[in-house]
Amino acid sequence: MGEAPAFFADSLLGDFPNGVDLKSKGHKTAICIGSKIYVIGGADHESTAVIGVQIFEKSSGEWINPTVLGTKPKVSNGHSAVLLNGDRILVIKGNSKSDGCFWFLEVGTPFIREQEKTHGNEVVAWSKGVLGNVKKPIVISGPSGVGKGTLISELMKEFPSMFGFSVSHTTRAPREKEQNGFHYHFSDCSVMEREIKDGKFLEFASVHGNLYGTSVEAVEVVADAGKRCILDIDVQGARSVRASSLDAIFIFISPPSFEELEKRLRARATETEEQIQKRLRNARAELEQGKSSGLFDHILVNDDLESCYENLKNILGLTEGVKTAHKTYPELVDLPVEHLVSKTDQKILINCGAGEYQKASDNMYVLDLSLLKGGAPGRTRGLNLFVTNPSTDRVNVDNQLS
Repeated sequence: MGEAPAFFADSLLGDFPNGVDLKSKGHKTAICIGSKIYVIGGADHESTAVIGVQIFEKSSGEWINPTVLGTKPKVSNGHSAVLLNGDRILVIKGNSKSDGCFWFLEVGTPFIREQEKTHGNEVVAWSKGVLGNVKKPIVISGPSGVGKGTLISELMKEFPSMFGFSVSHTTRAPREKEQNGFHYHFSDCSVMEREIKDGKFLEFASVHGNLYGTSVEAVEVVADAGKRCILDIDVQGARSVRASSLDAIFIFISPPSFEELEKRLRARATETEEQIQKRLRNARAELEQGKSSGLFDHILVNDDLESCYENLKNILGLTEGVKTAHKTYPELVDLPVEHLVSKTDQKILINCGAGEYQKASDNMYVLDLSLLKGGAPGRTRGLNLFVTNPSTDRVNVDNQLS
């Protein structure tokens, strides 16, 4: 942090491209939001390989190095920046393909405000923009013995290419034959605690002195593979996920009665009486919480496995004959270092500066942001990229790049 002359704030915006209708030149852009100027570009103060962010506070004349969360984009030869809704900045990297050129710098979103309370200082967060959308993840909860594991197994068996599990993190030591990244992501306690503080976990709990949790990245990796993520977690974990930015479907599996649940647990004949009583105490609490308003979108009573499974498929829109996921992969587009951007409503016009006689599809695109979902600490999905014709300046919807 350092002081600057009073005239510096005015000259700062003149030195770097600012706002819309800007041209991507050099390595830095400046965006003014209230009394703060966000300077994006150059090397990060911790690593020269990623794009840095600094804040100039006009009222005090001081530079601030904020806490930067999320996966930071790599340094490029140039970029443009556009302010969106006053709480996030779209950064378009030049000399990049469309699957890696769109990034969002969050500066005033609910996630940022919560993190600033935790860290006690200025916080910003990066979120990678992803073209296209994915199906909502599914959170399935229910007391032990209710049959949710069997229902999930049936889904995986009937629709093997549609669903995937997130791999949980834990600080306990690996057991024999357990593989890191497959059974669990094994982590040091200090690392996991820091990542929990940084908001990288959807839910976590301490069990017998070890931390267990589901990270945002573990869910995003499943979505990146074109699959729908299933989270099999307890009610407390579901409550944490509900409070996060993850847009999911929440389903609670309930037994027909508490007596029937106890009967099923005893029929396993795998646990001591003490263990059964502990599970029953936990089950009673989960049943009460599971039926609380606003937590779960659907409650399924598993009085008959076959009918419960059919109801689950109906909720997930799995009609007869649909066995595989319909995957669409956006066509990759190269964006040059030199490009102009302008903003209208929720659309960004990107002019790549092609010659007068070149094809329009080679130099003019529209990025539609009207269906954005997600955000830091995960990906920002729902971006759509269109070809536009410069002669008419209208979006050619038929040429959507997806």
